[in-house]
Amino acid sequence: MMNPVLPGVLSGQIAGSGPDDVSPATTVLLIEDDDGDAFLVQELLLDVGYAVDLRRASTMAEALAALPGDIECVLLDLGLPDASELAGLRTVLEKSASIAVLVLTGLADEHRGTEAVAAGAQDYLVKGSIDGQLLTRAIRYAIERKRADESVRRLFASEARAAENARLERGLLPQPIIRSGWCQVVPRYRPGRHQSLLGGDFYDVVEGDDGVVFALIGDVAGHGPDEAALGVCLRIAWRTLVLTGAAPDTFFPVLDAVLVSERSTDEVFATVSMVRLDPTARSLTTWRAGHPLPLLLDGDHVTAVSTADSGVALGVLDGMSWSADERPLGEHTALLLFTDGLIEGFADEAHTQRLGEPALYQLLEDLLARRTPYERLGDEVLVRVQERNGGELSDDVAVVLLHWRRTGDTS
Repeated sequence: MMNPVLPGVLSGQIAGSGPDDVSPATTVLLIEDDDGDAFLVQELLLDVGYAVDLRRASTMAEALAALPGDIECVLLDLGLPDASELAGLRTVLEKSASIAVLVLTGLADEHRGTEAVAAGAQDYLVKGSIDGQLLTRAIRYAIERKRADESVRRLFASEARAAENARLERGLLPQPIIRSGWCQVVPRYRPGRHQSLLGGDFYDVVEGDDGVVFALIGDVAGHGPDEAALGVCLRIAWRTLVLTGAAPDTFFPVLDAVLVSERSTDEVFATVSMVRLDPTARSLTTWRAGHPLPLLLDGDHVTAVSTADSGVALGVLDGMSWSADERPLGEHTALLLFTDGLIEGFADEAHTQRLGEPALYQLLEDLLARRTPYERLGDEVLVRVQERNGGELSDDVAVVLLHWRRTGDTS
């Protein structure tokens, strides 16, 4: 417990009305084993009327029991019985890294003050060479310098996070590889409102030399840098498979193996949907692993590409296989792939009902009936879904729209 020099002398507030008066009082912890030096500090502060809540600990053990608490500044004697020289400073900084520290030295060891500043103290004062004005200014400046240092540190951390986000974003949100131009790609990604980092939503589109277009969209369960990095791994693995000409039926087993080997815990899984568009055969093949169905768009009609079972998500069961569902393209001219964040927002002001797929179909049909261009359809859908939700969506959303001309249309 605190060890005041005299009963009540250093416990409580020393208030004044001088020019250096600060309200509310600055909370200062004096760590000093010498009663005379401690009394001198109190008198110096009283002389200038500095509004300070001055507390005292005579040993490092007592100080650690009081830190960090509401302490704003520590006055630290380097000659404590249980923490000599810079060991005491390091102990205080480890316990309370955000608190300003002023070191008190004797005339014979002033060089220790310079070493203390290099070790993390804001400043040092030499006992016997200070007055009340110097002491109060040193306390106030030390607090402000510490706040400035903390602001710089937080800014640096924020910039580091932003740089990491940018690297993850480049991996999650790639540049589609479209060679012939028969199929146009309009991707959209919007992070959820609670995310400081990107989540695990990812997508990719690759057109082969034969004009066949493969598209992928997926969602790693969870949010944060680990899930985002795993999404990048899955996307890059998928692109590699497409570019090397691997058999499409092998893609999901390979992605499943990559996820299992790279995930941080056994609870992490991913839902994925993949499509293959063949312009020559006018066919659409779909593979799904627990992911929402892609949607075919034509005129103002919206239809799901399949009624087949969604399959099991990646990383859930060992030895799984995923079957393909093939259908003719007919006269459809667009395909929409999306992650479940688009349909998991709320559909009413009371936030009692999720939007769901039927309501999404209706939103899309309304937009198509208004002749909304495909280039703007993804943005318009996101706007309307957010309006129904009453604000930004809580989950990340990825949307990929593929569109092409009708058969025989040369316009």
